[in-house]
Amino acid sequence: MNIIVRLFGAIVLQVSALAAMSSMAMSDDKPFRVNTQQTPAVYPRKTTQPFRVNTQQTPAVSPRKTTQRICSLDPIEDLLPPPQTKTSNSLLSYLAEQGFTQNKEGSWVCYANDPKKEGRYFTLFKVKQVNSRLIASSFLDEGSLIQGQENRSLDFFMMLIEHHTNTTKENRQGIRRYLQAFVSLVKEGKIKPTRRGYLFDQPNRAMVLYHTLSSGNLKGTGITINIYLPKS
Repeated sequence: MNIIVRLFGAIVLQVSALAAMSSMAMSDDKPFRVNTQQTPAVYPRKTTQPFRVNTQQTPAVSPRKTTQRICSLDPIEDLLPPPQTKTSNSLLSYLAEQGFTQNKEGSWVCYANDPKKEGRYFTLFKVKQVNSRLIASSFLDEGSLIQGQENRSLDFFMMLIEHHTNTTKENRQGIRRYLQAFVSLVKEGKIKPTRRGYLFDQPNRAMVLYHTLSSGNLKGTGITINIYLPKS
């Protein structure tokens, strides 16, 4: 009888050992690391509330973008708000937001400091209405463009063309490429000053020319566009 009890006890121990080995083998199929030191694993305490993932990340703070005005060659001036000028009935009053000022004769001008001489400034851009035309110029002091003047001249001309001509977006893209090539050729010295005008927009009879200055204190040349205002 004792022998039977002992055999039954041995069988129970073997079954328990096989069950434990089977349990370990099943746990190996799960993506957990096996602790070779047989330290009991510590599982997190179960809570009745579901675990929530915080999806609201702190937004990255990007540097403030400033809109560069056409008549603002100083980076500090770009940080300033548009000048508070009196409302004008001028056709070109929107240029005040770009840093232009209106002189006594009614022209809108942009002044720039002379990088070569302290305390001296000169007219960089100028536009005026003459009857049914707009005449806009970018002046080159002693025949040279100052830093940033090339791209600003294009922006200046294209702003006037967009506001005062009956052109489409596709047409303006072609006009900008034409004027960009013209200004580049002037910068490279491949176009000499002359009174000849080059037609760049047939429907609006708009022309561009590179010429010497016949009046004023500025000794140099100018790139001028001449556009006819559409009839209202």
